[in-house]
Amino acid sequence: QLQLVESGGGLVQAGGSLRLSCVASGRPLSPYAMSWFRQAPGKEREFVAVSGSSTYYSDSVKGRFTISRDNAKNTVYLQMNSLKPEDTAVYYCAAGGAPGWRSYEYDYWGQGTQVTVSS
Repeated sequence: QLQLVESGGGLVQAGGSLRLSCVASGRPLSPYAMSWFRQAPGKEREFVAVSGSSTYYSDSVKGRFTISRDNAKNTVYLQMNSLKPEDTAVYYCAAGGAPGWRSYEYDYWGQGTQVTVSS
């Protein structure tokens, strides 16, 4: 079983930066596609970025966010720059067999970390 724990969320002003981390335990991360999703209050969970055999981003974060992974540390990161109030959400990391943008494609999820961007 793969366990995922996110950290690094917090309160930041618009234009600021945060780096989220997702540490995996129980299995090596290397075989998995790793993704970040987010969910704002009253909204559905939405795809943010994925790192696997391919790497891609949602249009809303492209050019501002960067996903990376350190398989030796069993950790995936999400560097978020030029943050906007609309980026406010709970951010989740997820692991699956292949890179995808749909939440049902992922088997393992972390508990989430809150990101709040003030205007």
